[in-house]
Amino acid sequence: MSQFGKVAVLMGGDSTEREVSLMSGAGVLQALLSKGVDAHAFDPAERDLSDLKREGFARCFIALHGRLGEGGAVQGALELLGIPYTGSGVMASSIAMDKVMTKRIWISEGIPTPRYALLRQGAFDRRQVIEVPDTLGLPVIVKPAHEGSSFGVTKVVGYSGMAGAVESAGQLDSDILCEQCIEGDEVTCPVLGSGDSAQALPVIRIVAPDGNYDYQNKYFTDTTQYLVPAGLPAGEEEAIQALVLKAYRVLDCRGWGRVDVMIDGKTRQPYLLEINTSPGMTGHSLVPKSALAAGISYEDLCVSLLAHAALDVGATK
Repeated sequence: MSQFGKVAVLMGGDSTEREVSLMSGAGVLQALLSKGVDAHAFDPAERDLSDLKREGFARCFIALHGRLGEGGAVQGALELLGIPYTGSGVMASSIAMDKVMTKRIWISEGIPTPRYALLRQGAFDRRQVIEVPDTLGLPVIVKPAHEGSSFGVTKVVGYSGMAGAVESAGQLDSDILCEQCIEGDEVTCPVLGSGDSAQALPVIRIVAPDGNYDYQNKYFTDTTQYLVPAGLPAGEEEAIQALVLKAYRVLDCRGWGRVDVMIDGKTRQPYLLEINTSPGMTGHSLVPKSALAAGISYEDLCVSLLAHAALDVGATK
């Protein structure tokens, strides 16, 4: 493991997902140490990133979540420092963090994603809010356009719920995404690798209490079921994996990622919701569960991801 040099596990940060990131980072750090990697915790909320260069870190494992960790800013700083990092590059990270921009690209490439409406703070009135269900139907999902871990997400079942849902999402983001609600099976599919060599891992079907896969049920309860094998009808898993790989590649993602998908219960049409370029690595997280089903241990997954740390510019300074 000496080939990796001194490794920083970036965790914590200043985003709304700080708590989850600290859990992810702690798991990754322990896994790398168990494999003999010279790994160290590094919290960008408490230290300046320039310390990475000054202290001789050779590469970074990004276990940060949220806008200030996986949205391209940290990746850009590491590019300037010349320190290879795990996961997607600056542009892919930035696009993937923006759910609306991701949708626009996917739609242009013929990739199915739920219909949507975008509300920008200060550019809409009460009438436009009430009209959203007229366009998308009910129920409708209202969420911040740049958040993860289900922060600020509301399922609106009646017109009277729209104003409160928009207000809740607006407290976290100036861009509010209103999305057609696809009701059926909720699944997710991780991807490892880059370009033509990227491979989809087994699909996981998520069965949450009352169908509510919120922040609490994602990270802090043991009642959510994660089914792998997913138990989908014949051919569906392979079709979803192919679709996810296309979605991953058109955004030029690299290293790893995870795409969340809803399957319409009536038509069995899969709809891609979003892509996560710095997936969780907690005890409840999905990429490690899927990797394990493919015969890859948590520790080996962490080492493999670290081994593929890279720079957009292709060379260190």
